[in-house]
Amino acid sequence: MCTFTDPIGRQHMGNKKRSNIIKNILKSIITITALYWVSRKIDFSELQTALTNCDWLFLFLALCSYVISQIVASSRLNSFFKAIHLYLSERYNLRLYQLGLLYNYFLPGGIGGDGYKIYFLKKNHQISGRKILSAVFFDRLSGLWALAIITCALVIFMPRLAIPNALTIAVAGIGTVSYYFFLRLLFKQFAKIFVRTHLKALAVQGFQVLAAILILYSLNFDGKFSPYLLIFLVSTIVAIIPSIGGGVGLRELVMIYGATYFQIDEHTAVLVSLFFNLISITVASSGIYYIFRPQQLGADHLPTVNEVEQEIDKDVLKEEE
Repeated sequence: MCTFTDPIGRQHMGNKKRSNIIKNILKSIITITALYWVSRKIDFSELQTALTNCDWLFLFLALCSYVISQIVASSRLNSFFKAIHLYLSERYNLRLYQLGLLYNYFLPGGIGGDGYKIYFLKKNHQISGRKILSAVFFDRLSGLWALAIITCALVIFMPRLAIPNALTIAVAGIGTVSYYFFLRLLFKQFAKIFVRTHLKALAVQGFQVLAAILILYSLNFDGKFSPYLLIFLVSTIVAIIPSIGGGVGLRELVMIYGATYFQIDEHTAVLVSLFFNLISITVASSGIYYIFRPQQLGADHLPTVNEVEQEIDKDVLKEEE
């Protein structure tokens, strides 16, 4: 049996550390490059003027809308957990979800907030890591489905794209039906809760779109919302690309090029993204509380990133035997 004191174990750990260092370097390069291109495309004096004149009440309402989206997202994930017979209270799951948000933005290394949650639940609830991983994966997939559906809805209201409505509706319908039958064929436990979880997914993305609308109102915007919302949704998809700070820089870059394509104001587009990122990071930072009060998660202390990575490495080595 391989342990971390034998040569194979030490070599595996060394390779893992090098891999994480390379990943973090690549994330940094992606983020810095995106921020550099954004800085070349915008006028900071105009941004400062817009920030000075914005309506903070609407920004607060945007924050509230985003918070609601995360509460619903937590409940959606808990529905997937229940499908694999992992029963957590909504309050407990929300606390763990907050911690995961924090680590998705700020956690060094390669595991991210989802990996941390999977390890924590496996350790404290005696359930297969593979089952938790499948629940987390399909939770994420339901979010992507909702993004695609809302994007298709916006495309219908944008004749400039010259995409036939029948084609857009067909793609959304066929994609949804195919997705459902894939679940029903291979993951019946998730197919049984398809309607419930995917309505929640639509609610999550809906509240985030509402947050973007409220941000536009805070900027005293009175034009057409649909182009801004469409590129906002596209930027959300692009933000999945590994980077630092949950896609900071990448979102803004997409917003700028989208604004150029639709011939709308670049500075307004960038401000929507910047404010949304600020709101996201603010909400994610609430997870810091549980680092200092792990008792709220039923633990004497939270495992460190190194402890989590070492345990994951041990599991990998066991599977390779």
